[in-house]
Amino acid sequence: MKRKWSATLASTLLALLVALPGASLAAEPAPEAKKSTFDWLTIGGDYRFRADSLNGKMPTFFNFFDPSYQAFLGGGPAPSPTAGADVKNETLYTNRFGLNLKAKASQNVSASARLVMFKTFGSQDDSAVSGLRSASGTIQPFFADRVGVFDGTTGHIPADGKVFVDYAYVTINNIFDQPIWFSVGRRPSTGGIPSHLRQNNEKPGNAGIPALLVDYAFDGATLGYAPDIEALPGAYAKLCYGRAFENGFTLDSGNGLRDTDMIGVSLVPYDTDRLYMNLQWNRGMNIFNSPVIKSNTVFGNTQPSVDLGDIDWFGLTLLSTMKKVGPGTLNIFGSGALDKTHPNGKTVILSNGFDTGAGLMFTGRSESTTGWAAHIGGRYDITATRTKIGAEYNHGSKNWISFVPAGDDIWTSKLGARGNVYEIYLIQELNEKAVSSHIAKTFLRVGYQYYDFTHTGSNNWVGAPVKMSELVNAANAQMLVPVEKATDFYATVEVKF
Repeated sequence: MKRKWSATLASTLLALLVALPGASLAAEPAPEAKKSTFDWLTIGGDYRFRADSLNGKMPTFFNFFDPSYQAFLGGGPAPSPTAGADVKNETLYTNRFGLNLKAKASQNVSASARLVMFKTFGSQDDSAVSGLRSASGTIQPFFADRVGVFDGTTGHIPADGKVFVDYAYVTINNIFDQPIWFSVGRRPSTGGIPSHLRQNNEKPGNAGIPALLVDYAFDGATLGYAPDIEALPGAYAKLCYGRAFENGFTLDSGNGLRDTDMIGVSLVPYDTDRLYMNLQWNRGMNIFNSPVIKSNTVFGNTQPSVDLGDIDWFGLTLLSTMKKVGPGTLNIFGSGALDKTHPNGKTVILSNGFDTGAGLMFTGRSESTTGWAAHIGGRYDITATRTKIGAEYNHGSKNWISFVPAGDDIWTSKLGARGNVYEIYLIQELNEKAVSSHIAKTFLRVGYQYYDFTHTGSNNWVGAPVKMSELVNAANAQMLVPVEKATDFYATVEVKF
């Protein structure tokens, strides 16, 4: 596939490097954390400028919305396929600013919140990342998780300049004088382990989630227990609940829809600097066909119209940090997961009455499917220069479906991809004396992603996946524009305070 280094993007990076005066790369001991005037209140946050240069390859396929295909459905002649082509956005710039607050209300009660703004340069909507824009301005989406911003992705997909609540929750600790906690609110259920490595974030605490299974801004609750077991340092378990769609008022007879909920059980037998282990089971119930989206794509505004069934997920995540490996620290991880669908046989019917035959991961005959995914990688931190070098690989099988639409990737959340995704990155922290807190830092990050999709429908649970080589069959017409290959060369300037 043609890989293009954008001259404009390169110029931007050069300008950014020049604009960082006197930035020594030599190591300096981190200072002690600065005490707040109000010890009960902790204020932090981050700013990120990101530049992306995106290229992709669209295969030849039959487009469901093409007039010739619509005529074919009405008994007309054989339709014409849409010819394959290269697609691109040579320069995409985004701004993201987040403000974090944590207030300790009493000895065992605290409240946490994060407000975030994430927008595209030169735009006040999400159309720049939604899909293929025609000369008339109509946008045909590539991937289901980027059709438009919805409740589970608000603040995680570049959109307009509005400030949203990313999370806001209350935690009560030491319930019954036992190591039990309860937390409720809009959850910090995004950016889980091990995705914090490539983001150069601190490892999430016991409120975190495994990145391969969940990256979705849930409203929900957690009940956790952390017993003191000498043989299992840092061990804890928690029961999690989240709501992904609220059906609202209905007549007693109902409206054919139900609330979409998820429950999960997380067992963490080890949580130390050297080893972290997570065993996870989740069940998503009454999975909707489409979230509530106000969009200017070919779908227009969308909302759930049918429940498609349930999905079970099982996952294992391991993370290890080994210090003094040569001149630095080595972080390695491995995650594996399975999904099992339980379709109820219902299919998506369009507003004109046309039955698409597309249900929960099937098209035509209702059947349960099983998919799997793996995610491996590592990051090496060179202590003396504050340089961090990372590499990751993930694979999703034909029937892999996850719940990760809020993933911090432009094309589509990479951990929901059906196929292979490769990523390498380099982080260079600046030797700036921290002022706001002990975790304050400024760094540059450059990286490259390569997607090699084997099947259609990444991050989409509606309809059966289709092998890329079988898209030339008119029976496999697509509502989303398929992408066979995709690359993203990106660079960021980030400040955490």
